[in-house]
Amino acid sequence: QVQLVESGGGLVQAGGSLRLSCAASGRTFSSLTMGWFRQAPGKEREFVSAITWTTNTNYADSVKGRFTISRDNAKNAFYLQMTTLRPEDTAVYYCAARTGWFSTNKGEYDYWGQGTQVTVSS
Repeated sequence: QVQLVESGGGLVQAGGSLRLSCAASGRTFSSLTMGWFRQAPGKEREFVSAITWTTNTNYADSVKGRFTISRDNAKNAFYLQMTTLRPEDTAVYYCAARTGWFSTNKGEYDYWGQGTQVTVSS
């Protein structure tokens, strides 16, 4: 089992930045692929970014160049640095973990955090 806890969400103006954190416990963190997803009101949960245990990264086209994913295996944590935020980035952001390689499919992630709200005002 893996327990995930997100933090760092909040309200920010368009063009601003936020850094989300996800703390993991319960299993060898360094062997997991970690991902970020988001869900806006009335929409499906969508892939944002993922990072493997080898630090290969993957991003949705909508965030490429603006968001950066990273991990710190020594702290059992990973992060999403979000810059140049837009109102359409407003959503609940979830961290997730899986034992395999990259996946953009939310159904292939085994563990989820509770979510943190990010609101970007125009």
